[in-house]
Amino acid sequence: MNRFPSPPPSSRRQFLGLSGGTVAAALLGAAGCSAPGGGASSAQAAGASGTGAKTLTKIGLDYPFTQIPLYSALVKLSTAAGKKRGVSLVTTNDAASADAQAGNLRTWVAQKIPAIVSFPMVFEATESIAKAATDAGLIWVTYGGSLEHQSADIQFNFLKGGTLLGEAAAQWAQEQLGGKGKIAFLTDDTIQLGRERTKGMIDAFTKAAPGVDVVAREQAIDPDTGLSKARAVLAKHPDLNLVLGVTDAAAYGAYKALQQTGRATTDAKTFVGGQDGAAPSLLAIKQGTFYRASAALAPQDIADAVVDVPLAVAAGKANPSVQVPITLVGPGDTARIDVLLAQNA
Repeated sequence: MNRFPSPPPSSRRQFLGLSGGTVAAALLGAAGCSAPGGGASSAQAAGASGTGAKTLTKIGLDYPFTQIPLYSALVKLSTAAGKKRGVSLVTTNDAASADAQAGNLRTWVAQKIPAIVSFPMVFEATESIAKAATDAGLIWVTYGGSLEHQSADIQFNFLKGGTLLGEAAAQWAQEQLGGKGKIAFLTDDTIQLGRERTKGMIDAFTKAAPGVDVVAREQAIDPDTGLSKARAVLAKHPDLNLVLGVTDAAAYGAYKALQQTGRATTDAKTFVGGQDGAAPSLLAIKQGTFYRASAALAPQDIADAVVDVPLAVAAGKANPSVQVPITLVGPGDTARIDVLLAQNA
């Protein structure tokens, strides 16, 4: 039994077009890592001169989630950042397929793309490719986590992002619901980023708002799945008060599901929040809806890291890895939201 009418094809396409690009951002992170030993050796093997530096003119960006809005913003900003530094950017087209990603990365290693920045869909399976790259003298930068064989990594404090969101939602529940109500979590248990974000938001919320009933924990990272999972939860719990998402994309799907049940967008007893800083979610926050918070990453920060970290490895810099900052934005952060929206444009 489905209490919710399916949106017509045109509405569905419009919704996906609006919200389909946020997941990628969710895949960023930071953890202030020191440079692995492989960094120096890779830089040297990639052609570092006797002074310990080499010239790098091409970087390959392998970001598998090409369907999400963040992808196009990330490519645009990374290309511009590279141009300023005399570096050209090439990209893969993995279409969120781990097999396609592995094939594309092996091709790049065979072509000896001098520096590869990759966000592995399956970290364990990518380890052998990273080893082949570094053995060949190429620079390998892992995005969103760490591998044993790498030159450096670009990390995001996934646990912190989840914690910020969970704490904000718990405070709202205490203030607006008297510490009672029902919450559903849209989670991800498949990759390091998702597991840490999930743990952060659930642990922080349940600790600070123990009187709120957890009625569902569903795997969802994209808007389509977030929509369908939230509709199923609402069929059992039409009085659901809160939905927190491991990504803004999934949370935005829940936001649409709640609206489809007739929930007013300004409902005072509803809270939806996500992670990434996706444009549709940022707009909903700015407009004062019940989409109330996002643990947001700045696309420009990520794009700069995509270019700067490989260049730092090539230059022989010590500790070239970086941690991209995450900040929580809410209805009162309109100036920050405008900055993030401009970067996502």
